[in-house]
Amino acid sequence: MNLVEWLQHLMTNFGATWVMQLMIALSVASVTIMLERGWFYWSIRDDIPTLAQSLRDKLRTDDMAGALTLLEKSPSAEAAVVVAGLREADRGVKAADKAMRGAAALQKMKLERRLAFLGTLGNNAPFIGLFGTVIGVVQAFEQLGKQGMGQNAAQAASSAAAPTAVMSAIAEALVATAVGLAVAIPAVAAYNFYQRHTRAVLGNTEALTNVLLAYLSGEEKPKSAAARAKAADDEDD
Repeated sequence: MNLVEWLQHLMTNFGATWVMQLMIALSVASVTIMLERGWFYWSIRDDIPTLAQSLRDKLRTDDMAGALTLLEKSPSAEAAVVVAGLREADRGVKAADKAMRGAAALQKMKLERRLAFLGTLGNNAPFIGLFGTVIGVVQAFEQLGKQGMGQNAAQAASSAAAPTAVMSAIAEALVATAVGLAVAIPAVAAYNFYQRHTRAVLGNTEALTNVLLAYLSGEEKPKSAAARAKAADDEDD
């Protein structure tokens, strides 16, 4: 038995049933992740434009404590990033900026968690289904070959039903491809939707962090001018 015959024997023995079972398991995992991610994004939603305006109003009155309390009450990822900057604001603009960049990276990881599974499944589920189809086609043609080899004059009348049986087997094999597409399409759609939502959250985060950075940058200039004036007075003395 050569390698091709051995692989053919292996494929026909196991059949495509295990492929269908694998696709069902992947489908359940995919739906679970979709629901979990949907719940997560829903739980961190907030009115970011209103939050940004409230933050701006607090900062214009130099109410840093009020701004921190305001953002800590928000469940959003955007607010969590700016909170990190507010806690380092007393150390200057650069410190606050670096703190917010680090917090944004952590929030991005939370937002993108498990999305790689959906993307990978969406790209590869059709190929898994196609593999099941190939196995089914191999089984159908092997059955047809066996019927042709065993045929004799007495069996000629009964062999008329053989093509029908083979076509039925091929039709069943194509179900694997259909299942693969049925698993892949929702996974790809969910992956693209959640990726767009993640980019929107990160865009809102950048807008909110710029509100704080603008305040801190404007606050540093008077301090720098006062420091230069003090240094000049010291020199005069």
